[in-house]
Amino acid sequence: MALSVGIQEDTSEIVGMALESLRQLEDDINMPKNAKTRIHAITGILQQGEELSLRTHKALAECDEIANNPHLDQITRAQIWNIVSLLEKVNGR
Repeated sequence: MALSVGIQEDTSEIVGMALESLRQLEDDINMPKNAKTRIHAITGILQQGEELSLRTHKALAECDEIANNPHLDQITRAQIWNIVSLLEKVNGR
C-alpha cells in the first residue's frame, strides 16, 4: 500500500513538471500560434478528470503533432521531446 502511494506521488510530481514545462513553452513569444494552441490543449488534457493513462496518451499524441511541426526551432522541439519523455515515464508506471 505504501509503495502505491509513493508511486502516485511520483506520478503527480512528474505530471506537474510536464505542466510547468508546457506553461513555459506557452509563454514563449517565438512559439508559432498553432503550436501554442496545441500546447494549451495539452495542458487542459492533463488537468482533466479522466484516467491518467488516457490523459497521457492523448497528450503524447498532441506532443507528437507539435514536434513534427516544420516551423519549430530545434530548441523548442527538444523541449517538446523532454515533455514526451516525462509523460512516457508516467505511462510506464
